[in-house]
Amino acid sequence: MMSFLSPLVFLGAPLLPIHFAAEVAGEANAGVDEAPLILAGVLLSLIVIYFASKVGEELCSRLNLPPVLGSLLGGVVVGVSALHLLMFPEASATEVTPSVLSTLLQATTDTTAGTATSVAAGYSEVISVLAELGVIILLFEIGLESDLSELIRVGPQAAVVAIVGVVAPFVAGTLGLIYLFHMAAIPAIFAGAALTATSIGITAKVLAEIQQLSSEEGQIIIGAAVLDDVLGIIVLAVVASLAKTGEIQVNNIVYLIISSVVFLVGSIVLGRFLSPYFTALVDRLNTRGNLLIASLIFAFILAYIATAIHLEAILGAFTAGLVLAETDKRQELEEQILPIADMFVPIFFVCVGAKTDVSVLNPMVPENREGLIIAAFLIIVAIIGKVITGLTIVGKPDLNRLAIGVGMIPRGEVGLVFAGVGSASGALSRPLEAAIIVMVILTTFVAPPFLRIVFSDAEAEGDALGTIASGSSDPVEATVSTVAEDLEQES
Repeated sequence: MMSFLSPLVFLGAPLLPIHFAAEVAGEANAGVDEAPLILAGVLLSLIVIYFASKVGEELCSRLNLPPVLGSLLGGVVVGVSALHLLMFPEASATEVTPSVLSTLLQATTDTTAGTATSVAAGYSEVISVLAELGVIILLFEIGLESDLSELIRVGPQAAVVAIVGVVAPFVAGTLGLIYLFHMAAIPAIFAGAALTATSIGITAKVLAEIQQLSSEEGQIIIGAAVLDDVLGIIVLAVVASLAKTGEIQVNNIVYLIISSVVFLVGSIVLGRFLSPYFTALVDRLNTRGNLLIASLIFAFILAYIATAIHLEAILGAFTAGLVLAETDKRQELEEQILPIADMFVPIFFVCVGAKTDVSVLNPMVPENREGLIIAAFLIIVAIIGKVITGLTIVGKPDLNRLAIGVGMIPRGEVGLVFAGVGSASGALSRPLEAAIIVMVILTTFVAPPFLRIVFSDAEAEGDALGTIASGSSDPVEATVSTVAEDLEQES
């Protein structure tokens, strides 16, 4: 999964926290103390986020839908698409509607419109950083719940799923846009690249909710999604370089591939070697939170290293979880990380929904119509291109291939990053950008319930086969069996 911030960092844009600090420092020099106002905005935003997440999750739980879908829908309701309570300036270049929270702050603190706008930008960036922290915690938790030996065992299948899941939609989407819609090469390549993404966070959360994360299908999906994330970074780097310079910089591609392999393998090998020393160190600590804090330090170190070498912070966090899952502290750490995840993870999912503008689905707006036609094509390619990945696994007759394919469908915030980078580079037209957003919306929201359905159907089929094996439900077979028993008794 791609993060909101790291692609911008990779492309040379300034880090948001640095930018935010510069703005605050500039305003402080102007004699305006915005820090208390930014804190107030953060608190109001968190109130909205937690309320929207909890209400959405409870509603979906009662409707037998994945609770994570409720967080996403809650974000849509409070975000740019509806109530405008949670707004992000970077989410839409054309957004002009002020945030309701910003208006409330301006009315209750007697600040000017300019100061309120600056404060809104400040607390929005803080919330975005907290959302980043939320997905880091989520992937660390997923790593803890995963089985490293099982991931290694399903590695070849996961690699095939990841490669097919990137190549198939990219080639089909790019060529289809060029030859069917007569689109220029660079915009078509950008749209095709957006089709390659997979949101590991959304899929992993649903798998955990339906208790399929440790299944063979779940481990293949997670392994493929991690590899898909690495491939996605490479694809993003390539298309961004192509849009900026008109040529592909081979050196960057080679660097990303080598650094990804070295980081993953090196972290796991070194982590396995150092894990006994980590456990011994934790046992020697006497203060409260010794295991949790030490584990978070380890996770954040790997997340930082991953970011420093232009990979994803979530890749480092996931690797840290895998390593610590091999220690005898695994169960204790899983219990301790739960309240931390409950606090930060909803911020991530609500922010994904809040940044999604569903107004592009309105066919009554003339400029949306061309985008909706292109979107229909992209959606078909996006779904088929991922579903077929399950069919590439051979030699596993009992494997739920459809579940693997469906698990790779959601694009989530990853697809929005592609759309955002493409829009910022000027490579995407308004209809094509709208089409990508529509594709992201539908694949993000339909995948969680479909994933639950395909696993439920497989379980029902398994139960039926078990029933037949233990006691036949065929009336003809039952009659024959009864007659044979009667003949034996008579004899």
